[in-house]
Amino acid sequence: MTVEPIKDKKKIGDFLTYLKGKNQRDYILAKFQLNTGLRVSDVVPIKVSDIFTEKGNFKNYFVLSEKKTGKEKKIKLNDELKKSLKEYVEDKGLNYNDYLFESRKKTERIYIGTTQAYRVLKKAAIAVGIEDFGTHSLRKTWGYWTYKASRYNIGLIMDTFNHSSQSITLKYIGITQEEKDELYSLVQF
Repeated sequence: MTVEPIKDKKKIGDFLTYLKGKNQRDYILAKFQLNTGLRVSDVVPIKVSDIFTEKGNFKNYFVLSEKKTGKEKKIKLNDELKKSLKEYVEDKGLNYNDYLFESRKKTERIYIGTTQAYRVLKKAAIAVGIEDFGTHSLRKTWGYWTYKASRYNIGLIMDTFNHSSQSITLKYIGITQEEKDELYSLVQF
């Protein structure tokens, strides 16, 4: 199976609505990935202290060391994600040292595993009719929509994903020949 980005904004909305109706944690998990382009393995271990100061204000940047590459990544969270995170932390009564995405297994206060996170997200994708959904679908979705919104700035997205070539990034975010053809209709003399 080829894992694809979600190219239909209505389906993204349906996906988030479905998750929000099921479980706030899973909704915020998906929203975090969709707004940052991070791998699920980098999102699940996030603590409140990674995002907020001790006084409850947002830090200027969310800084992490990527599990896969070991490289440091510095992300300025957007307003939509901040709003959702603030509501979530308040609603759940999370403390400064708590994990954002706690496991439901209360025997140990630890974060949800990547396999369980994938299962939850996959179930939601199936429920709303999203096909070719896999562990990297939300990361690819961020890349795809950011590529379009940035007016095709593939270099910046390539750098964000730590890819070694533009062709790898284009393939990764599911840019098809049809979408390349669209470029030729943008400028006409």
